[in-house]
Amino acid sequence: MKKILLVSCLILLAARGFSQQFSQYNTGTLYDSFENPSQRSFIPDSSKQYAFNFIVPNFNASFFLTGDVQTTLINRAFGAKYVNGNLAIGQGKYNVVNIDAGAYELMFKIFGSFNGDSEWGIFTSTKLEGKGSITDESIAVLNGPGAFSNSIYDNVFNDHFYYQVYNSIGVSYREQVTKQLALGFKLGLLMGVDYNKLDIRQSHISFDNINNTETISMAGRYEQSQGPGNFDGRSFLPSSRSPGLQVSLGSAFKTEEHITFQVNLKDIGFIHWYNHSNAANFSATEVITGTTSAKREDNLINGVKTILRDNKTMASFTSPTNSKFELSATKSYYLDDNNLIKYSPTLVASKELLYSGFTGAFVNRFQYENYNLSLTGSYDNLNLFNVGLQFMVKSPNGEFYIGTDKLAQSASLLGSVHNYSSYSNGSFTGASFFLGFSLKFGPVIEHPLNASVMPNGERGFLGRLYNRLFKTYW
Repeated sequence: MKKILLVSCLILLAARGFSQQFSQYNTGTLYDSFENPSQRSFIPDSSKQYAFNFIVPNFNASFFLTGDVQTTLINRAFGAKYVNGNLAIGQGKYNVVNIDAGAYELMFKIFGSFNGDSEWGIFTSTKLEGKGSITDESIAVLNGPGAFSNSIYDNVFNDHFYYQVYNSIGVSYREQVTKQLALGFKLGLLMGVDYNKLDIRQSHISFDNINNTETISMAGRYEQSQGPGNFDGRSFLPSSRSPGLQVSLGSAFKTEEHITFQVNLKDIGFIHWYNHSNAANFSATEVITGTTSAKREDNLINGVKTILRDNKTMASFTSPTNSKFELSATKSYYLDDNNLIKYSPTLVASKELLYSGFTGAFVNRFQYENYNLSLTGSYDNLNLFNVGLQFMVKSPNGEFYIGTDKLAQSASLLGSVHNYSSYSNGSFTGASFFLGFSLKFGPVIEHPLNASVMPNGERGFLGRLYNRLFKTYW
């Protein structure tokens, strides 16, 4: 239960976290080129040869929470009190939680070859992934037995959630293998920071209001990478004790009608958590005292911690990273006779490979000189609709962007900090924020026909492989 409360608080404070946002698709920023490996970040005859974020993190945070507990958790987070009127007890209702986050601390790219039209990059990043389904009763019981009309309930705490945090260091490569086709990949070595996974398969609670106690029984599995109190800032320091590997693959194809299609397989990987991690197939019962006292939360949390430690052993285990398949299509249009205002709509479909998550997005980007404004609408398999807004200043040698993919929800959550008592459940509670910056430096990349020096180098290895496979000589 402590983990459930901690995850809930983490979600509500997710702006401190770090995720891919649809608004960056086909913008050609340095961030876009690392997240979508076939995307170019250099423009010959305009851009300089090196791109760098100068150790300014390009980050974002995104989360959502659905279900009856929204009002309860908002009031608990900002008002230190529970409002349980919206909770449905004994009806088997679940609340869905999702966190999808990431930050690049370092991004550096170099334009590699005139003839090969290739780009090489190195990066370091941090990612946080989390999902969960939590019952109404799991939140209601933190405020004591008041919301429970009966004295006995079965399987009302069958919660499931996981989250993991990991660092990554790696390389990326992108090459224009033909005039129409570009291929790219990103390869990262992972270093696990923290992992928690809880699956409660059976649960039972009985209330004794006369003696001010409750008896809780739980059975399931709990995995934890670190012992209690061992997770702090030092956990983010580079370490090889929980290694992993991750790869992203991308391709982009431009048709004769100037429609660009992108196909991406993202973040396919795993982490092997070290053998001093904890694993428990628990099945135990605890009596909780003081269920109506001021210490009711602490008493309950300590009791559930004791249950989760039942049959605990040190063990290693392996977790996958949240991989995705994404498909996009875009085409640009000029909206005026002087070709000053460009409109670039992009359709994106994103499917999680290991989970049921699916999202479709429509990104509308308007560009006037170096100023870009994007309006994004997205819809997912949970029937949640989002509207996002991004402002970006982008030249061939510099870029800055700021925005959100959950505009209305972010504003509502921000407003609830001071007006939490009037907050009411919507289709979901959520927030999103992203910010990025990078510059290019060095000599200007000159196209071979315009170069002041003779171009050198040969086609990259992806281009040579493509030639051998398809017998082309572009």
